[in-house]
Amino acid sequence: MERSKKKLNGDFVLDSSVIVKWFCEEEGTTLALEFRDSYLKGDVNIACPDLVIYEIANALHYNNKFTQKDVKNSVDSIIDIGIDIIVPTKRVIESAISIAFEFDITLYDAYFIALAKELEFEFVTADEDFYKKIKKVNFVELLRNIKTF
Repeated sequence: MERSKKKLNGDFVLDSSVIVKWFCEEEGTTLALEFRDSYLKGDVNIACPDLVIYEIANALHYNNKFTQKDVKNSVDSIIDIGIDIIVPTKRVIESAISIAFEFDITLYDAYFIALAKELEFEFVTADEDFYKKIKKVNFVELLRNIKTF
């Protein structure tokens, strides 16, 4: 059963699958860009684990439309935009380990959820397969289920 559409507002931890859409035209890019633009206007807060930098750089590196300079510029823009890039803490890593085991997901993916839990932010992913595994978590949302006005 699909959750009802939600209005874009509040505090969010964005999955790499959402942020990569800031740089690649694909399904969901428009809504992903609305998150970025809403952040720039001060309407929403965005936080991500430092892992997001590596994941985005890696995804763009393997996209044949991106040069080395393009990847560097994209990573620079993520840093320069000023979203909160959070370094790991023992408590969040321990939470991520528990989440990884509970949902049978990678620790990398679980860390995003654990960070959102720690910050009391909503976690947004564009990865539907991942979402299906974790959708029972009450602060997790699929990008396409979010509505803006």
